[in-house]
Amino acid sequence: MYRAFYGLTDKPFQLGTDSRFYFNSKPHNRAMAYLRYGLEKREGFIVITGGIGTGKTMLLTQLLGELESSDIVAAQLVTTHVEPEDMLRIICSSFGLGDDAAPKSTLLDKLEKFFRAQDAEGKRVLLLVDEAQNLPVESLEELRMLSNFQINGHSLMQSFLLGQTEFDQTVQSPEMEQFRQRIIAALHLKPMDAEETRAYIEYRLTKAGWKDDPQITAGAYEKIYDFTQGVPRRINNFCDRLLLFGSLEERHLLDENAVKSVIRELQNEGLGAPRPEVPATPQTQSPTTSRRQPNGPSQGPRRQPAGGPPGPQGGMPGNGPMPGPGDIGRLAQRLFMLEQEVKQLKKSLNHERKLLRKAILIQMEMDVEEELD
Repeated sequence: MYRAFYGLTDKPFQLGTDSRFYFNSKPHNRAMAYLRYGLEKREGFIVITGGIGTGKTMLLTQLLGELESSDIVAAQLVTTHVEPEDMLRIICSSFGLGDDAAPKSTLLDKLEKFFRAQDAEGKRVLLLVDEAQNLPVESLEELRMLSNFQINGHSLMQSFLLGQTEFDQTVQSPEMEQFRQRIIAALHLKPMDAEETRAYIEYRLTKAGWKDDPQITAGAYEKIYDFTQGVPRRINNFCDRLLLFGSLEERHLLDENAVKSVIRELQNEGLGAPRPEVPATPQTQSPTTSRRQPNGPSQGPRRQPAGGPPGPQGGMPGNGPMPGPGDIGRLAQRLFMLEQEVKQLKKSLNHERKLLRKAILIQMEMDVEEELD
């Protein structure tokens, strides 16, 4: 709807990984440098982690585009919860080797022959794993074992793993010591700062045919950054709604008040500011060092299970002591939160009805104008 109103040739803030809209921000430029460094090393694992929506998948899309004319045979694997017995089968399928129910020994033999055949042709094999935080430790061990296939001291397959922040915790677990020794570089992808957030928005608008309509004020950019915290996916979601709001209100100037209005809309719909990202436990390493620590992997404090530590005072009503004052307080707080959620849903429904009504009226006016013409 807003594309026609603002004269745009494309949708600037789509959520898909269209490489035309790739913005080489400082965090993404650094991450790409790590990936290219890994390609030069021709061995080991590269690990990139980052919060939700920070652009990890876009990095892979950009890298695949760079590799199209190279001597690297690359395959991308988007993981769910892949069990160890399925890992080799999925890798075979990713490289076009079939995914039949063959035993593990057959799958390993098939992969080794494929790796050696590519090496004989002067090519290298690269596996790009997205959403790596979903992989259990046993499946990661299968990847490590594949890196043992070598000729003249160099690996026949290299793996780049990109995942959410919690993947760092998996990598730092005690049973991952051998895997950590194969990591040649690891980086945590950070969000953009305020200046780059503005540059990112203007870059995507320009790619979509933007000619300074709408105009966006400096105060609006500041508010957008405060709300999105420089996370690309959050920026895309918010700016898409901002342009929709502007077109419905017939505004060619989007200022701080317009941004505040959209923020209120999102909050009424229960889509307010997200929780801040929990920082990664390990420190970012330089490309020349691995994550292995001199005294072994660091161990964070153990978390107690939800509801408090187990013990003789635990139990549910009917199977143990009656709830204490603290339990009653938590139940009352939960009830209050549920009531607030119901209120927010009602507000959201009313707001959507108003938007729909307004969109119908606009469409009716356009139909009338077409008939008069």
